[in-house]
Amino acid sequence: MPPLDGVAARTLTGITGAEIPLPDPGRLTHLQFRRFAGCPVCNLHLRSVVARLHEIRAAGIREVVVFHSSAAELRKYTGDLPLDVIADPDRRLYREFGVETGARALLDPRGWGTITRAIATELPGRRGERPAPPARPEGGRLGLPADFLIHPGGTVLAAKFGAYADDQWSVGELLAVAARHSASTTPIPVPTSEE
Repeated sequence: MPPLDGVAARTLTGITGAEIPLPDPGRLTHLQFRRFAGCPVCNLHLRSVVARLHEIRAAGIREVVVFHSSAAELRKYTGDLPLDVIADPDRRLYREFGVETGARALLDPRGWGTITRAIATELPGRRGERPAPPARPEGGRLGLPADFLIHPGGTVLAAKFGAYADDQWSVGELLAVAARHSASTTPIPVPTSEE
C-alpha cells in the first residue's frame, strides 16, 4: 500500500539519464509498476499507452513507468518508447508502494489470453526491432503490476494493485480515473491489494 500521507517529492533518473520529478509538480503522475524488461504483456500494454499518449497528455497526466530490471536491460526493450522509464532492480520503489510478486501473476487464468497474445506479438520476426523476451528475466517472472495516480502535491488519488500479469488500468480506465479527480476535489480512496 502506498504511503497514505503522500508521496515525498524526489527526482528519479530515467534510463536515458533524464531527471524525472515524482510527483510532477505541474500535472498528475500516472506511476506504473510493470514487470521485467522484455515482458511481453508489459510491452503490449505500453504500446497501447503510446498509441493514446496524446489523449493522456491532454488530460494533464505524465506517464512514469517502473520496471524491476536494470537500465541497460530496459534500454534493449523500451528505449524507443516516448515514456519516462525508471529502472528499479533493487525494488526500492516497489517496496515503498507495496507492489508485490506472486505465482498468481502467471497462474491466474484471467491473464492467459493476453499472455498468449503478447508472446505471439513479441516473437522474433514479428517485432524484429527488439530482441525476443529474455529466457531468464532479471528479478524473475512473478512480478505483479500496479498503477497509481498521484496529485502534484503528492497525494495518491487512486491506485490499482494487479492480481495477475495483465491486471492494470487500460488507457480508458486511467482517463476515467483522472476525469473523476478533475470533477471532484476529494481524493479517491486508495484500495488495498485485497479489495
